Amino acid sequence: MKEHRASWILACITILTVDTVLGQAPSAPIVHEPSTSLPQAQGKIRMRVSLVNVPVTVTNGAGELVSNLDAKDFQVMDNGVPQKITYLDLGRTPLLIVLLVETSSRIEPLLPDMRKTGIIFADVLMGQDDEVAVLGFNNSVDKLTDFTANHETIFSTISELKCATERAKLFDAMSTGVDMLSGRLQRQSAADLAERRLVIVIMSEATDVGSDTRLNAVIQRAQLYNIAVYSVGIPTTLAELKAPGKDVRHRITPEGTFPQPGMPGTVQIQPAEDIRYGHGNLMNFNLWALKNIKDQITGHALQKAAAGTGGRHIATFGPKSMEKAVDDIAAELHSQYSLTYEPKGTKETGYHKIRVNVKRKDLKVRARPGYYLAPPEG
Repeated sequence: MKEHRASWILACITILTVDTVLGQAPSAPIVHEPSTSLPQAQGKIRMRVSLVNVPVTVTNGAGELVSNLDAKDFQVMDNGVPQKITYLDLGRTPLLIVLLVETSSRIEPLLPDMRKTGIIFADVLMGQDDEVAVLGFNNSVDKLTDFTANHETIFSTISELKCATERAKLFDAMSTGVDMLSGRLQRQSAADLAERRLVIVIMSEATDVGSDTRLNAVIQRAQLYNIAVYSVGIPTTLAELKAPGKDVRHRITPEGTFPQPGMPGTVQIQPAEDIRYGHGNLMNFNLWALKNIKDQITGHALQKAAAGTGGRHIATFGPKSMEKAVDDIAAELHSQYSLTYEPKGTKETGYHKIRVNVKRKDLKVRARPGYYLAPPEG
Protein backbone atom coordinates (compact mmCIF):
# COMPACT_ATOMS: atom_id res chain seq x y z
CA MET A 1 0.00 0.00 0.00
CA LYS A 2 2.77 2.45 0.93
CA GLU A 3 4.68 1.80 -2.32
CA HIS A 4 1.53 2.37 -4.34
CA ARG A 5 0.69 5.59 -2.55
CA ALA A 6 4.18 7.00 -2.14
CA SER A 7 3.81 8.88 -5.47
CA TRP A 8 1.00 10.94 -4.04
CA ILE A 9 2.13 14.40 -2.95
CA LEU A 10 -0.28 16.44 -0.96
CA ALA A 11 -1.98 19.08 -3.12
CA CYS A 12 -3.08 22.50 -2.03
CA ILE A 13 -6.57 21.28 -1.27
CA THR A 14 -9.55 23.55 -0.92
CA ILE A 15 -13.16 22.79 -0.30
CA LEU A 16 -16.41 24.50 -1.16
CA THR A 17 -19.66 23.48 0.31
CA VAL A 18 -21.95 20.84 -1.12
CA ASP A 19 -25.41 19.71 -0.13
CA THR A 20 -24.44 17.43 2.72
CA VAL A 21 -26.12 16.22 5.83
CA LEU A 22 -24.59 17.39 9.11
CA GLY A 23 -25.54 15.14 12.02
CA GLN A 24 -28.03 16.82 14.36
CA ALA A 25 -27.31 20.21 12.75
CA PRO A 26 -29.29 22.54 10.47
CA SER A 27 -28.59 22.79 6.74
CA ALA A 28 -25.03 23.75 5.90
CA PRO A 29 -24.37 27.41 5.08
CA ILE A 30 -23.66 28.42 1.51
CA VAL A 31 -19.98 28.75 0.66
CA HIS A 32 -19.34 30.52 -2.64
CA GLU A 33 -17.35 28.64 -5.26
CA PRO A 34 -13.80 29.96 -5.31
CA SER A 35 -12.04 31.50 -8.27
CA THR A 36 -9.64 29.46 -10.35
CA SER A 37 -6.63 31.22 -8.84
CA LEU A 38 -4.94 29.76 -5.80
CA PRO A 39 -5.81 31.65 -2.58
CA GLN A 40 -2.90 33.26 -0.80
CA ALA A 41 -1.62 31.61 2.36
CA GLN A 42 1.25 32.17 4.74
CA GLY A 43 4.44 31.35 2.86
CA LYS A 44 4.70 29.79 -0.58
CA ILE A 45 3.08 26.44 -1.18
CA ARG A 46 4.72 24.50 -4.00
CA MET A 47 3.15 21.08 -3.77
CA ARG A 48 2.21 19.10 -6.86
CA VAL A 49 -0.22 16.25 -7.13
CA SER A 50 -0.01 13.14 -9.28
CA LEU A 51 -2.70 11.27 -7.37
CA VAL A 52 -5.75 12.76 -5.63
CA ASN A 53 -6.95 11.25 -2.36
CA VAL A 54 -10.56 11.86 -1.26
CA PRO A 55 -11.91 10.72 2.15
CA VAL A 56 -15.55 9.68 1.69
CA THR A 57 -18.25 8.91 4.27
CA VAL A 58 -21.22 6.78 3.17
CA THR A 59 -24.45 6.34 5.15
CA ASN A 60 -27.79 4.66 4.54
CA GLY A 61 -31.24 6.16 4.96
CA ALA A 62 -31.11 5.56 8.72
CA GLY A 63 -27.82 7.45 9.05
CA GLU A 64 -25.82 4.26 9.66
CA LEU A 65 -22.31 3.99 8.26
CA VAL A 66 -21.91 1.70 5.25
CA SER A 67 -18.57 -0.11 5.07
CA ASN A 68 -19.06 -2.95 2.57
CA LEU A 69 -18.55 -1.12 -0.73
CA ASP A 70 -15.92 -1.78 -3.39
CA ALA A 71 -14.27 0.54 -5.90
CA LYS A 72 -16.80 -0.48 -8.54
CA ASP A 73 -19.60 0.95 -6.38
CA PHE A 74 -18.22 4.52 -6.61
CA GLN A 75 -18.25 7.09 -9.40
CA VAL A 76 -15.78 10.00 -9.29
CA MET A 77 -15.98 13.11 -11.47
CA ASP A 78 -13.15 15.67 -11.67
CA ASN A 79 -14.38 18.90 -13.30
CA GLY A 80 -17.17 16.84 -14.83
CA VAL A 81 -14.84 14.21 -16.31
CA PRO A 82 -15.23 10.58 -15.10
CA GLN A 83 -12.12 9.24 -13.38
CA LYS A 84 -10.77 5.76 -12.74
CA ILE A 85 -10.31 4.85 -9.07
CA THR A 86 -6.84 3.40 -8.65
CA TYR A 87 -6.96 2.66 -4.94
CA LEU A 88 -9.63 2.18 -2.25
CA ASP A 89 -8.95 1.97 1.48
CA LEU A 90 -11.39 1.72 4.39
CA GLY A 91 -10.43 3.48 7.63
CA ARG A 92 -6.84 2.29 7.85
CA THR A 93 -5.05 5.55 7.05
CA PRO A 94 -3.60 6.86 10.36
CA LEU A 95 -4.98 10.07 11.83
CA LEU A 96 -3.13 13.20 12.93
CA ILE A 97 -5.53 15.07 15.22
CA VAL A 98 -5.55 18.34 17.13
CA LEU A 99 -8.18 18.32 19.90
CA LEU A 100 -9.40 21.81 20.86
CA VAL A 101 -11.18 22.05 24.22
CA GLU A 102 -12.86 25.22 25.45
CA THR A 103 -11.86 26.08 29.01
CA SER A 104 -13.69 29.37 29.52
CA SER A 105 -15.57 30.01 32.74
CA ARG A 106 -18.83 29.94 30.78
CA ILE A 107 -18.68 26.15 30.48
CA GLU A 108 -17.31 25.47 33.98
CA PRO A 109 -20.55 23.77 35.18
CA LEU A 110 -20.02 21.16 32.45
CA LEU A 111 -16.28 20.67 32.97
CA PRO A 112 -16.60 17.26 34.70
CA ASP A 113 -18.71 16.01 31.78
CA MET A 114 -16.22 17.43 29.29
CA ARG A 115 -13.33 15.68 31.02
CA LYS A 116 -15.18 12.37 30.82
CA THR A 117 -16.13 12.93 27.18
CA GLY A 118 -12.56 13.88 26.29
CA ILE A 119 -11.20 10.70 27.85
CA ILE A 120 -13.77 8.67 25.90
CA PHE A 121 -12.60 10.51 22.78
CA ALA A 122 -9.02 9.40 23.31
CA ASP A 123 -10.11 5.86 24.13
CA VAL A 124 -12.35 5.27 21.10
CA LEU A 125 -10.60 7.40 18.50
CA MET A 126 -6.88 6.86 18.98
CA GLY A 127 -5.63 3.85 17.06
CA GLN A 128 -2.19 2.32 17.27
CA ASP A 129 -0.69 4.65 14.65
CA ASP A 130 -2.78 7.77 15.38
CA GLU A 131 -1.33 10.85 17.07
CA VAL A 132 -3.19 13.55 19.03
CA ALA A 133 -2.26 17.00 20.34
CA VAL A 134 -4.44 18.90 22.84
CA LEU A 135 -5.08 22.65 22.99
CA GLY A 136 -7.11 24.43 25.65
CA PHE A 137 -8.53 27.87 24.95
CA ASN A 138 -10.20 30.67 26.89
CA ASN A 139 -8.74 34.19 26.82
CA SER A 140 -5.54 32.54 25.58
CA VAL A 141 -4.68 29.46 23.55
CA ASP A 142 -2.51 26.97 25.42
CA LYS A 143 -0.74 23.92 24.01
CA LEU A 144 -1.42 21.31 26.67
CA THR A 145 0.13 18.35 24.86
CA ASP A 146 2.09 18.11 21.62
CA PHE A 147 1.47 15.28 19.15
CA THR A 148 1.71 11.91 20.86
CA ALA A 149 0.51 8.36 20.37
CA ASN A 150 0.58 7.74 24.14
CA HIS A 151 -2.98 7.24 25.40
CA GLU A 152 -2.02 7.80 29.03
CA THR A 153 -0.57 11.21 28.22
CA ILE A 154 -3.82 12.27 26.56
CA PHE A 155 -5.91 10.83 29.43
CA SER A 156 -3.84 12.73 32.00
CA THR A 157 -3.99 15.99 30.06
CA ILE A 158 -7.77 15.90 29.64
CA SER A 159 -8.44 14.84 33.23
CA GLU A 160 -6.55 17.90 34.48
CA LEU A 161 -8.46 20.49 32.42
CA LYS A 162 -9.28 23.67 34.35
CA CYS A 163 -11.44 26.66 33.46
CA ALA A 164 -10.15 30.22 33.55
CA THR A 165 -11.38 33.48 32.03
CA GLU A 166 -14.79 34.07 30.48
CA ARG A 167 -13.58 34.74 26.95
CA ALA A 168 -13.27 31.91 24.42
CA LYS A 169 -10.91 32.63 21.52
CA LEU A 170 -12.32 29.86 19.34
CA PHE A 171 -11.04 31.14 15.99
CA ASP A 172 -7.54 31.78 17.34
CA ALA A 173 -7.51 28.21 18.70
CA MET A 174 -8.61 26.82 15.33
CA SER A 175 -5.86 28.82 13.63
CA THR A 176 -3.29 27.42 16.06
CA GLY A 177 -4.54 23.91 15.30
CA VAL A 178 -4.05 24.52 11.58
CA ASP A 179 -0.55 25.86 12.31
CA MET A 180 0.36 22.70 14.23
CA LEU A 181 -0.90 20.37 11.50
CA SER A 182 0.61 22.34 8.62
CA GLY A 183 3.90 22.64 10.51
CA ARG A 184 3.95 18.90 10.96
CA LEU A 185 3.36 18.49 7.22
CA GLN A 186 6.37 20.59 6.35
CA ARG A 187 8.57 18.22 8.35
CA GLN A 188 7.27 15.08 6.65
CA SER A 189 8.25 13.39 3.40
CA ALA A 190 5.78 13.08 0.54
CA ALA A 191 5.32 9.38 1.25
CA ASP A 192 4.52 10.10 4.90
CA LEU A 193 1.97 12.75 3.92
CA ALA A 194 0.06 10.20 1.88
CA GLU A 195 -0.25 8.07 4.99
CA ARG A 196 -2.01 10.64 7.21
CA ARG A 197 -5.47 12.16 7.48
CA LEU A 198 -5.43 15.58 9.13
CA VAL A 199 -8.29 16.38 11.50
CA ILE A 200 -9.25 19.07 14.01
CA VAL A 201 -11.81 18.01 16.64
CA ILE A 202 -13.42 20.81 18.67
CA MET A 203 -15.34 20.59 21.94
CA SER A 204 -16.83 24.04 22.41
CA GLU A 205 -19.82 26.29 22.13
CA ALA A 206 -20.07 28.02 18.76
CA THR A 207 -19.38 31.49 20.13
CA ASP A 208 -16.03 33.22 19.65
CA VAL A 209 -15.08 36.02 22.03
CA GLY A 210 -11.95 38.09 21.49
CA SER A 211 -10.13 36.33 18.63
CA ASP A 212 -7.86 38.27 16.29
CA THR A 213 -8.43 35.66 13.56
CA ARG A 214 -11.44 35.65 11.24
CA LEU A 215 -13.40 32.43 10.76
CA ASN A 216 -13.24 32.57 6.95
CA ALA A 217 -9.46 32.88 7.06
CA VAL A 218 -9.21 29.79 9.29
CA ILE A 219 -11.49 27.76 7.02
CA GLN A 220 -9.51 28.78 3.93
CA ARG A 221 -6.23 27.68 5.50
CA ALA A 222 -7.76 24.38 6.62
CA GLN A 223 -8.93 23.85 3.04
CA LEU A 224 -5.46 24.52 1.66
CA TYR A 225 -3.90 21.88 3.89
CA ASN A 226 -6.70 19.33 3.45
CA ILE A 227 -7.74 19.47 7.12
CA ALA A 228 -11.23 18.28 8.08
CA VAL A 229 -12.91 20.02 11.02
CA TYR A 230 -15.20 18.00 13.31
CA SER A 231 -16.92 19.47 16.33
CA VAL A 232 -19.03 18.57 19.36
CA GLY A 233 -21.26 21.46 20.32
CA ILE A 234 -21.31 21.95 24.09
CA PRO A 235 -24.88 22.35 25.43
CA THR A 236 -24.61 25.96 26.61
CA THR A 237 -28.24 25.93 27.68
CA LEU A 238 -27.42 23.37 30.35
CA ALA A 239 -24.26 25.23 31.37
CA GLU A 240 -26.17 28.50 31.79
CA LEU A 241 -28.95 26.89 33.82
CA LYS A 242 -26.46 25.05 36.04
CA ALA A 243 -24.56 28.24 36.81
CA PRO A 244 -25.26 29.89 40.18
CA GLY A 245 -27.95 32.54 40.00
CA LYS A 246 -26.94 36.17 40.33
CA ASP A 247 -28.80 38.51 42.69
CA VAL A 248 -29.02 41.81 40.82
CA ARG A 249 -31.41 43.55 43.25
CA HIS A 250 -30.62 46.89 44.88
CA ARG A 251 -30.57 46.62 48.65
CA ILE A 252 -32.93 48.94 50.54
CA THR A 253 -31.00 48.56 53.81
CA PRO A 254 -27.29 48.97 54.54
CA GLU A 255 -24.98 45.99 54.01
CA GLY A 256 -25.00 43.73 57.09
CA THR A 257 -28.39 44.92 58.39
CA PHE A 258 -31.84 43.41 58.04
CA PRO A 259 -35.26 44.95 57.25
CA GLN A 260 -37.56 45.82 60.13
CA PRO A 261 -39.85 42.86 61.01
CA GLY A 262 -43.59 43.13 60.38
CA MET A 263 -46.30 43.80 62.94
CA PRO A 264 -46.92 40.99 65.43
CA GLY A 265 -49.68 38.62 64.32
CA THR A 266 -49.31 39.39 60.59
CA VAL A 267 -48.28 36.82 57.96
CA GLN A 268 -44.94 37.56 56.34
CA ILE A 269 -44.93 37.07 52.56
CA GLN A 270 -41.71 36.51 50.66
CA PRO A 271 -41.20 39.44 48.29
CA ALA A 272 -41.66 38.76 44.59
CA GLU A 273 -38.05 39.81 43.97
CA ASP A 274 -36.81 37.00 46.20
CA ILE A 275 -38.89 34.51 44.25
CA ARG A 276 -37.63 35.83 40.92
CA TYR A 277 -33.96 36.08 41.76
CA GLY A 278 -33.35 33.73 44.66
CA HIS A 279 -34.02 30.46 42.88
CA GLY A 280 -34.60 29.01 39.44
CA ASN A 281 -31.94 30.96 37.52
CA LEU A 282 -34.57 32.78 35.46
CA MET A 283 -32.07 35.54 34.77
CA ASN A 284 -29.60 32.98 33.42
CA PHE A 285 -32.30 31.52 31.21
CA ASN A 286 -33.20 34.94 29.81
CA LEU A 287 -29.56 35.74 29.10
CA TRP A 288 -29.12 32.40 27.36
CA ALA A 289 -32.26 32.97 25.25
CA LEU A 290 -30.98 36.34 24.01
CA LYS A 291 -27.54 34.90 23.25
CA ASN A 292 -29.01 31.88 21.46
CA ILE A 293 -31.16 34.09 19.24
CA LYS A 294 -28.09 36.14 18.33
CA ASP A 295 -26.14 32.98 17.44
CA GLN A 296 -28.96 31.79 15.18
CA ILE A 297 -29.00 35.13 13.36
CA THR A 298 -25.23 35.49 12.90
CA GLY A 299 -24.65 31.86 11.92
CA HIS A 300 -23.07 28.84 13.57
CA ALA A 301 -19.27 28.97 13.46
CA LEU A 302 -18.69 25.27 14.14
CA GLN A 303 -21.24 24.26 11.53
CA LYS A 304 -19.65 26.57 8.97
CA ALA A 305 -16.19 25.12 9.64
CA ALA A 306 -17.48 21.56 9.23
CA ALA A 307 -19.36 22.39 6.03
CA GLY A 308 -16.36 24.18 4.56
CA THR A 309 -13.87 21.38 5.17
CA GLY A 310 -15.86 18.19 4.63
CA GLY A 311 -16.13 17.44 8.35
CA ARG A 312 -19.16 17.22 10.62
CA HIS A 313 -20.74 19.17 13.46
CA ILE A 314 -22.91 17.45 16.07
CA ALA A 315 -24.99 19.51 18.48
CA THR A 316 -25.48 18.01 21.94
CA PHE A 317 -28.01 18.49 24.71
CA GLY A 318 -26.43 16.84 27.75
CA PRO A 319 -23.61 14.58 28.96
CA LYS A 320 -24.95 11.43 27.29
CA SER A 321 -25.36 13.12 23.92
CA MET A 322 -21.83 14.54 24.22
CA GLU A 323 -20.47 11.03 24.69
CA LYS A 324 -22.54 9.73 21.78
CA ALA A 325 -21.28 12.54 19.55
CA VAL A 326 -17.68 11.54 20.25
CA ASP A 327 -18.53 7.90 19.52
CA ASP A 328 -20.18 8.92 16.23
CA ILE A 329 -17.20 11.00 15.11
CA ALA A 330 -14.76 8.21 16.00
CA ALA A 331 -16.86 5.65 14.14
CA GLU A 332 -17.01 7.89 11.08
CA LEU A 333 -13.28 8.54 10.95
CA HIS A 334 -12.55 4.83 11.29
CA SER A 335 -15.13 3.94 8.62
CA GLN A 336 -14.17 6.46 5.95
CA TYR A 337 -13.25 5.30 2.50
CA SER A 338 -10.13 6.82 0.96
CA LEU A 339 -10.53 6.98 -2.80
CA THR A 340 -7.43 7.62 -4.91
CA TYR A 341 -7.36 8.57 -8.59
CA GLU A 342 -5.04 10.21 -11.12
CA PRO A 343 -6.75 13.20 -12.78
CA LYS A 344 -7.25 12.64 -16.51
CA GLY A 345 -8.80 14.84 -19.18
CA THR A 346 -9.03 17.99 -17.05
CA LYS A 347 -7.14 21.27 -16.86
CA GLU A 348 -3.75 20.93 -15.28
CA THR A 349 -3.78 23.76 -12.72
CA GLY A 350 -6.30 25.77 -10.73
CA TYR A 351 -9.44 24.63 -8.98
CA HIS A 352 -10.79 21.13 -9.60
CA LYS A 353 -14.36 20.33 -8.61
CA ILE A 354 -14.89 16.79 -7.32
CA ARG A 355 -18.16 14.91 -7.23
CA VAL A 356 -18.38 11.45 -5.67
CA ASN A 357 -21.47 9.28 -6.12
CA VAL A 358 -22.41 5.72 -5.25
CA LYS A 359 -24.44 3.57 -7.61
CA ARG A 360 -26.90 2.56 -4.89
CA LYS A 361 -29.63 5.20 -4.76
CA ASP A 362 -30.47 4.55 -1.09
CA LEU A 363 -27.06 5.73 0.13
CA LYS A 364 -25.76 9.22 0.94
CA VAL A 365 -22.20 10.42 0.35
CA ARG A 366 -20.21 13.17 2.06
CA ALA A 367 -16.82 14.06 0.58
CA ARG A 368 -14.62 17.07 0.03
CA PRO A 369 -15.92 18.76 -3.10
CA GLY A 370 -12.71 20.09 -4.61
CA TYR A 371 -8.99 20.82 -4.54
CA TYR A 372 -6.46 23.29 -5.93
CA LEU A 373 -3.62 22.17 -8.15
CA ALA A 374 -0.74 24.64 -7.96
CA PRO A 375 1.29 25.51 -11.06
CA PRO A 376 4.69 23.82 -11.40
CA GLU A 377 7.75 25.54 -9.98
CA GLY A 378 9.89 27.65 -12.22
